[in-house]
Amino acid sequence: MPGPLTYTVGMEAHRERIERSRTRITKLVFPQDTNPIGTLYGGTALQWMDEVAFLTATRFARCQIVTVSMDRVDFKVPIPQGAIVELIGEVTRVGTTSMTVRVQILLESTESGAQKLAIEGHLAMVAVDDSMDPIAVVREG
Repeated sequence: MPGPLTYTVGMEAHRERIERSRTRITKLVFPQDTNPIGTLYGGTALQWMDEVAFLTATRFARCQIVTVSMDRVDFKVPIPQGAIVELIGEVTRVGTTSMTVRVQILLESTESGAQKLAIEGHLAMVAVDDSMDPIAVVREG
């Protein structure tokens, strides 16, 4: 299983908020989620990752969030139909109006419960107001 989040310089001030915003979702891979060879569609995995990143970023910033990019998504092992997977989202960088969320998809053994990193990616998320203009991720009050 992946190790704990390592805080970069300047991130220690946000440690508590990062830990409160960490998001974990468990899913079952159904037949409609798979391609003709019986493994999870890449596009489905990306959709799940975007949802977890959105939830994580929203829980961190407590405002409206939009996705602006996905950076390097690595598909490490195939995920078969019927598999249990856990998605974990963690804020890894906080900027003025944006943050980076690392999302991992872990493949879980139904026999032992052991987890293996299957997919990992980083998503850039931006805080916006009602006019869709960027606003500060961390606001006072």
